[in-house]
Amino acid sequence: MVPRLVRHPVWRAEDPGRGAGQGVLLVPGFGFGDWSLRLLHSWLDARGYRPLGTRTGMNLGCTAALVERIEQRLEELARTTGRRVIVVGQSRGGWLARIAAVRRPELVRALVMLASPVLDPLGVHARGIDLARALVRASAWGVPGLLDADCFGGDCYRTNSALLRTPLPRPVPAVSVFSRRDAVVPWQLCQDPCADCVEVHSSHVEMGLDPEVYALLGERLARWSDDPRPTPFAVR
Repeated sequence: MVPRLVRHPVWRAEDPGRGAGQGVLLVPGFGFGDWSLRLLHSWLDARGYRPLGTRTGMNLGCTAALVERIEQRLEELARTTGRRVIVVGQSRGGWLARIAAVRRPELVRALVMLASPVLDPLGVHARGIDLARALVRASAWGVPGLLDADCFGGDCYRTNSALLRTPLPRPVPAVSVFSRRDAVVPWQLCQDPCADCVEVHSSHVEMGLDPEVYALLGERLARWSDDPRPTPFAVR
């Protein structure tokens, strides 16, 4: 899949200045770190965007803690660029990013969710739920930095589930990318009513490496990079 991407015309940077310094925060999926979006990071950098990872480790931790970290990174990137930030999240990263966009819309220019089960994060394939339950058990045994029972069914779960159901603020455009070939997340769970829902033909993991997705990102990000609205950190 990687060779197909780098051989595809979408990989070539025909306009290295196209991004004009627009900040893009990349949020990895469940069980994956910033390294999993390294190719996307390089692709954006070659086009003049300013990509940044979340530094949230393997994204296995408490939902509330991860959302707070994403918000911190949004603030850092908005301060650095003086502009609202485009957020691209894959799988769990997409719905975490959506929660952050609802909580901090003044920092978010636009949102891209790749194979993200925004309608029901617990509706994914049974193996994913089994892993999440195993992390909850490990957390109860004292292993730090993992999902705990509160994230799975307590106040943390109820609060963040309500935020996921909250409509995105009107100034934040969004796209939800889904695939009927996805064997991890049922495609129906990606049908965010507040987003443009776009179908591609990759698997769940391959979505971050699919030329079809990169072509979509190229068009959308170029459209969103012209943002006249100031941020709280805009340079005057």
